[in-house]
Amino acid sequence: MIATVRTLAVVIVAALLPAMAAGQSQAPGMASNGVLTNPSGMTLYTFDKDAVDKSACSGACVGLWPPLMAGADAKPTGDWKIIGREGGAKQWTYKDKPVYTWSKDAKPGDKTGDGVNNVWHVAKP
Repeated sequence: MIATVRTLAVVIVAALLPAMAAGQSQAPGMASNGVLTNPSGMTLYTFDKDAVDKSACSGACVGLWPPLMAGADAKPTGDWKIIGREGGAKQWTYKDKPVYTWSKDAKPGDKTGDGVNNVWHVAKP
């Protein structure tokens, strides 16, 4: 009888775990060595020409500075929020500033975009 109750408890918990995890938002980035990075460890940047919750990077800019895109089911969490982009896409912001990666960073930890044209800066927690 005790084994049956334990087995039943394990089955119930296993069934509930995916639902519990789905209800929790996970941040799209993390702090690493004093800067924000995406889940792959690539440095995130902010753009001085952006307005609060509005990206000014479009067209060719997006090719060089890919926005940190949010999935359709993404939910804001803490300082991470979501804004709309042209065409209905969604982009992550950190403390109301849209965040981007830099196409010329080759590996996690690179920060070669910091200071580009005096308007791009590493995003800091």
